[in-house]
Amino acid sequence: VQLQRRGGLVQAGVSLRLSCQASGGTFSSLAVGWFRQAPGKEREFVGGISFSGISTYIEDFVKGRFAISRDNAKNTVYLQMNSLKPEDTAVYYCAARPYYGVSIRADEYDNWGQGTLVTVSS
Repeated sequence: VQLQRRGGLVQAGVSLRLSCQASGGTFSSLAVGWFRQAPGKEREFVGGISFSGISTYIEDFVKGRFAISRDNAKNTVYLQMNSLKPEDTAVYYCAARPYYGVSIRADEYDNWGQGTLVTVSS
């Protein structure tokens, strides 16, 4: 999987959408999770989406601001981030697993994007 939309430096309060695209024809059979790792902290699960797109899960600390969607015709999953805060500053990763549903555990994903840094200034 590849992160297509790079992060970058943004101001607090703005929106940013990250894309995660996979090559090959099996994307629609992969659940995708989004993780992030802030400087000096462990990687944490942000949310994910089932391979059908019917089920999504967003962690409470970003619920109401972040949303996940997918377009299987484009082999792409999106992480829409609204009302960004400085504490959202992190390297964001997408990861895929060949199951219907997502997992909050990073070790249950076997295909990772390279990560992209999102820096939110106050």
